[in-house]
Amino acid sequence: MKVTLDLTELLESGDITQEEHDRLAKLSKSGTSSLAMNIIIAFGVISVAAGILALAPSPLVGIALGAGLTFGGLAAYNKPQNNWDILGHICVLVGAIVLAGGVIILTEAAASSFLVITVGFALLGVLSRSGLLVALAVLALSSAIGARTGYAHASYFFGMEEPSITIVLMSAQALALYLISKRVSAAYERIALIAARTAILVINFGFWIGSLWGDTLAGSGSHIPDFVFGILWAVGLIGLAVWAVRENRRWVVNVAAVFGSIHFYTQWFEFLGAHPFSILLCGLLTLGLAVGLWKLNHKLAAQE
Repeated sequence: MKVTLDLTELLESGDITQEEHDRLAKLSKSGTSSLAMNIIIAFGVISVAAGILALAPSPLVGIALGAGLTFGGLAAYNKPQNNWDILGHICVLVGAIVLAGGVIILTEAAASSFLVITVGFALLGVLSRSGLLVALAVLALSSAIGARTGYAHASYFFGMEEPSITIVLMSAQALALYLISKRVSAAYERIALIAARTAILVINFGFWIGSLWGDTLAGSGSHIPDFVFGILWAVGLIGLAVWAVRENRRWVVNVAAVFGSIHFYTQWFEFLGAHPFSILLCGLLTLGLAVGLWKLNHKLAAQE
């Protein structure tokens, strides 16, 4: 367990002696030196890998380098007594991303490759207890069913080919991960909750896209109109917020409020347009929501 303490303040208040202050300060210097060494070595390893990829830009080279970094990082992470855990985390993360990039390029971004990457990221995330990797696993799964991002000059894009399927799949995943989080140890509870929260974000993006353009179900030709997504999204956000308040889940409350605002803004300007009066009124309503959310956060924090 890691604890942050202000040694000077504790010494001045008489909670620790000068001898204890000096001993703890010496230990902290040792930890700082170890952290710096881990980061320096990690940057060196990443630079060497980047240089090799630049000299031999090939998917197979990327896969080999990624695999080497990943397994090397796992070996370092499994020896915390040698203080190489930070180095191990960095190497596992960078190696997994490089390995996944090589697989995507080699398979020309096939859906099956994203499923393999999902499983790989999930396993590595659990083994290294990396919240970022399990979050990437959820995003990789969404890519397997059509979620895409893009970039052009000064413009970013997000697309989702199957919002209905994505919403259903991610909802089941979020619920399963939440139930798992209640039955595992604290370290794995954190990982499960991070994955569940990522799934919640993807669900909301699916509703957002569906509320604008609807969805045509693949294979059936049936079209779900945009207003159905809009209604279900509003009902879902309200239900999620009510549950989160009862369970004292502040992150979920804030996410429900943020996407509730996005939903409100989207529908408001879709129907009323962007003119001075609609912008002014929308801003005033948003400020009221912000004040209410601030008070709710303070109330939930007090309950904790």
